[in-house]
Amino acid sequence: MKEKNGHQEDRRKFLVGMGVAGAAVTLAGPALAVSAKSSEVKWDKEHELVIIGSGFAGLAAAIQAKRLGAKDVVIFEKMPYLGGNSSINGGLFAVPNSPLQQKEGIKDSPEIMVQDQIKAGRGIAYEDLLLHIAKHAQEALQMTLDAGSEYFPYLQQLGGHSVARTYQTTVACGAGITQPLINECKKLGIKLVNRAKFDGFVFDDKGTVVGARILQGYYFGRGEEGSPIHVRSKRGVLIATGGFASNVGLRSSEDPTLTEEVGTTNLPCSTGEALLELFRVGAVPVHMAHIQTGPWASPDEEGFGYVSNYSIYNFAHSISVNVKTGRRFMNEIADRKVRSDAQLANRDDQGNPLPPITITSYEHAKDHPTMEKVLKYGVGWKFDNLEEIAKKWNIPLEPLKAQVEEYNGYVKAGEDKQFGKPMEKAKDKYLKGPFVVIRNWPKVHYCQGGARIDIQARVLDSFTWKPIPGLYAAGEVAGGVHGLSRLGSCSIPDCMVMGMTAAKTMMEA
Repeated sequence: MKEKNGHQEDRRKFLVGMGVAGAAVTLAGPALAVSAKSSEVKWDKEHELVIIGSGFAGLAAAIQAKRLGAKDVVIFEKMPYLGGNSSINGGLFAVPNSPLQQKEGIKDSPEIMVQDQIKAGRGIAYEDLLLHIAKHAQEALQMTLDAGSEYFPYLQQLGGHSVARTYQTTVACGAGITQPLINECKKLGIKLVNRAKFDGFVFDDKGTVVGARILQGYYFGRGEEGSPIHVRSKRGVLIATGGFASNVGLRSSEDPTLTEEVGTTNLPCSTGEALLELFRVGAVPVHMAHIQTGPWASPDEEGFGYVSNYSIYNFAHSISVNVKTGRRFMNEIADRKVRSDAQLANRDDQGNPLPPITITSYEHAKDHPTMEKVLKYGVGWKFDNLEEIAKKWNIPLEPLKAQVEEYNGYVKAGEDKQFGKPMEKAKDKYLKGPFVVIRNWPKVHYCQGGARIDIQARVLDSFTWKPIPGLYAAGEVAGGVHGLSRLGSCSIPDCMVMGMTAAKTMMEA
């Protein structure tokens, strides 16, 4: 079948050429969905606005649409639970020129945040989208506060950020945002349908997306496809399904180093079927090979785990050490790519991975709520002195002692002469026993690649370079926003702002 605006046959050939079609066989569901013409289907349901995916972007879009007067909004989620990958993310939310920054006297602006992001993205991030997101981040934050989200009363300065601008939920995960937003959706009468998998678009004769094919009663991973229905949408379809970090075939076709031996912080359902269908109907693929690994992850636990948030908070006043040398090897709060690359270079004499350790004073590590769980579940260890640390990992003791003494000198001077780490958050936080130690090793975390959208969240057609009518995307499924490497805590403002933007565009169409 070849649609007037979808270009199905040409798109299929394109996917084969880039290796995506073959990769798709690793998906739990059908390799590629089949979009159809409205004249060929019987409508089973009709809604004013249809959203695919119940993470940050989908939830924010639904609430915004209701605020703008939508009467009938539905979210379809393929899993049995709501919130998607957003519910297990770190709950870290970057907001420039925020109320907490003003209270703490931190000078910041959307423009400064964007420059930090462009630097991390190695100059290929989409500046217009970044600036739009940064300018509206406070509105997104307020939406979460209105819904009942709670944040710690302080800001963090994450790797690659020039100032402290990051809020964190008090539960230290994304559920501190998704759950209140889900509750808000229920209050507003938004329909939330789970076990409902997207399986293709429906176009009218003019090439406008007017609905979607949905598999009801879908069970992920069981081989049960569910029952197909066709859902009409008066205002188009928003795809907010996230990335493809758990699709080993697809990610390794783009980056051959990301084989099944590399773990991921994502849920198993992050497989990218909707993204592949976006490409098949004409969307522009951008930055698909730029797949980010998280340098704060641990080889001692599955998924995102407890160590990730622990590390993110503590890196600013800790040291990461190569166990072969007892010495630091990186700026602990550089951007994610710099740190991941530095960690991956830690190898034994046979070239096997040798995860480095991160050492923090117990006095400061205990300030973060995840420390207790890190110790409780055996993914971190408490030591009274450096001798105990050196013995556990066979680290040369004298170089380790010298490194700690040298680093404490940097804390005192306020300047890191080894790797140039900003020392503001390390002020007066000397390394001294007892210590908490964890191991770090990167895991696949975020896909910068996806479908090209414009500043109004409209999906662009690779054949016309104009928006595909009725088709919208927001969040990780939209590519190019962050460039080669995304700064931590910038996914929540991206997802929420672009979700809200999509709702506004759809309501005004």
